[in-house]
Amino acid sequence: MPDDVLSELRGSLEKRLRELEPLITEHAQLRKALDALEGVGKRAEATVAGAAKRARAAKATIPRRGRGRPRGTGGRAEEVLAHVHKQPGITIAELAKRMKIKPNYLYRVLPQLEKDGKLHKRDKGYHPPEG
Repeated sequence: MPDDVLSELRGSLEKRLRELEPLITEHAQLRKALDALEGVGKRAEATVAGAAKRARAAKATIPRRGRGRPRGTGGRAEEVLAHVHKQPGITIAELAKRMKIKPNYLYRVLPQLEKDGKLHKRDKGYHPPEG
């Protein structure tokens, strides 16, 4: 249950950050525009143009990622591959037991490894690629 609460909290915080991103950008643009109004003539125009350019650049550097949790380091995937190579045909339940983790963690790792061609599933077990 604590994982559910943490996931829900993390989701709420990520949602709120996404909601606030446009406001942060607008704030930066307004601040630059206000600062530019203190200048005169071409200096003011250059400042406004520069502020808009910097605001666009700042917006472009805001990291964007998909839904869900961030990807890990790949350590779990490497461990899975080692077990599959050691015992071809190993099932998710057996992998989870050997890795001392819950099986549901493997449902994220195994499909990606299969998609990458690093292993394949036959019946209920996973096998190294043939070749």
